[in-house]
Amino acid sequence: MTVTAFLNARLVCPVAGTRDGGLLVRDGAIVAAGTIDVPGDALTIDCAGKMLAPAIVDLGVFAVDRTACRAGGIVRVALMPDGRPVLDDPGIVQRAALIGKPDLWIHPIAAATRGLAGAEMAEMAICASAGAKAVGTGKGWIADSGVMHRVLAYARDLDIAVVTHTEDGGLTQGAVATDGETATRLGLASAPAIAEALAVTRDIMLAEDSGARLHLRQVTTAAGFDLVRAAKRRGVRVTCGITPAHLHLSDIAASDFRTYAHLSPPLRSEADRQAALAAIADGTIDVLASGHDPKGPEEKRLPFADSTPGMAGAETLLPLALMLVRDGHLAMDRLFALLAANPARVLGIDTGTLEAGKPADLLLFDADTPWQIDGTAFSGGGANTPFDGLPVQGRVLRLWKGGREI
Repeated sequence: MTVTAFLNARLVCPVAGTRDGGLLVRDGAIVAAGTIDVPGDALTIDCAGKMLAPAIVDLGVFAVDRTACRAGGIVRVALMPDGRPVLDDPGIVQRAALIGKPDLWIHPIAAATRGLAGAEMAEMAICASAGAKAVGTGKGWIADSGVMHRVLAYARDLDIAVVTHTEDGGLTQGAVATDGETATRLGLASAPAIAEALAVTRDIMLAEDSGARLHLRQVTTAAGFDLVRAAKRRGVRVTCGITPAHLHLSDIAASDFRTYAHLSPPLRSEADRQAALAAIADGTIDVLASGHDPKGPEEKRLPFADSTPGMAGAETLLPLALMLVRDGHLAMDRLFALLAANPARVLGIDTGTLEAGKPADLLLFDADTPWQIDGTAFSGGGANTPFDGLPVQGRVLRLWKGGREI
């Protein structure tokens, strides 16, 4: 047996709250937290009063980037199905689930339809048995409501969540921005923000009818949040997520044709950004994820309309999330519900807290260390971030997966 005692820590647990104390780990699992008895043969780690929290579970990444995840305090990622090849085959799903271990555990989100074409259902049950923890529509929307209803009904029987992209593709076809002053001034092809509300409404109604678990990967508009609130009050099994970009930036960030701010969904109005902050505070938003989708210069150093949407987000997820605590939008333990416990619950994996019996996936960080985001200095492969040059606070100090330091 291996026993490790973490001493003099500021424990951050989504269930037990934030408190001073220690944590005892035996054979890769947490056995006690708070006031602990330290065995004589235990390896002791002095946390020096720094924050010890569950390591981040990043729900909805598009690229496996071990180095970026290590720098960002992430030990588990839910990989979106939009790969080459698409995650619509059990062999591909199984391979994806194995390639990151032991340092980074990958939980594939299998394609809901073959080739993500939105027409024919994929082999969801076989992909689930191969390691998929959810099924998803990828970066697109299933336009055929009959197909979507069948996907939800089948996922309900498998008891796995359906992860959807919340934009009506009929409205967003060819658009690179949200309707508004910025898009008009720049002459960019744009779509109304209501494209999100239409998609959210349709998918919630189908989920309500089928009884399936629905996760709206990114909800970014006031109308969308209102629909999610109402659905939760009715008892619909719906959760929703967001990225720091849609909490801290509005469409103004795309001024001067800044392609690093070309995202999907596109950045919204300032009013929608304020609505997102309110939704974080009142619990409407369940998951905060990086949306990690790094792009190289050949995809970003182009005219805005020709550039590829996406940003590198894994390394900046923690400091950008901590801004929400410093600005008073939520408490530290609630933040780690968004970063760890709730994503794990959506995926059906038993982790994300500091409770006894949970895997010792741990993150030691200094919430106060100041630094400046510099995309060119990122540990991972992608340097494109709309937050380049932003002063932030919060650094990962050490990281453990199953009690083993990475």
